[in-house]
Amino acid sequence: MNAPSSAGAAPLARYAASRRMGDYVFLSGVIAVDPAAGRIVRGYDDIPAEAAARIGRTGEFSCDIKEGPILAQSWYVLDRIRQTIEAEGGRMEDVFKLVQYFRNLDHFPLYNRVRKLFYPSQPPVSTVVEVSGLMPTDDILIEVEGTAYLPLRRPE
Repeated sequence: MNAPSSAGAAPLARYAASRRMGDYVFLSGVIAVDPAAGRIVRGYDDIPAEAAARIGRTGEFSCDIKEGPILAQSWYVLDRIRQTIEAEGGRMEDVFKLVQYFRNLDHFPLYNRVRKLFYPSQPPVSTVVEVSGLMPTDDILIEVEGTAYLPLRRPE
C-alpha cells in the first residue's frame, strides 16, 4: 500500500468524514486505515518510501520496529487530513485546531515530530488525550480530528 487509494479521509462506517458549516470545515477523527484496501497502517512499509525516509526510517530493524508504527500512523493520518482539506480547496494551514487521541501518551513526542512537517511555521491549536482504546483494533495507535477555517469567499 503506497498511497491512499482516494483523496481525503473516507469513513469506515456510516458517518461523514467531513462537513462544511459556513466558513468552517469539521473533520471526523481520522485513523490510519485505508478503507478501500481494508488495511491498517502498521509501519513504514505501509506508507510511501519517501515519507518513511522523511519521518525517520533508519533501516535498522530494532529501531524501526519500535518507532515505525506510531510514526507511520502519524504521517498517514495527517496526510489524509491534508488531502481532505485540499479537496475542499484549502491548505493544511487552514486546519487550525487538532484533537489528538493516543492509546499511549508516550507516543506524543514522536507524533509531534511528524506534525512539525505538516505545520513548519505555526502549530495548530491542540488538544491531546490518552484513551484506553481506539476502533477498530488495538493496532490503531492514534486518531486525529480537525477543524479548519476555510472562507467560502477568500479575501482578495
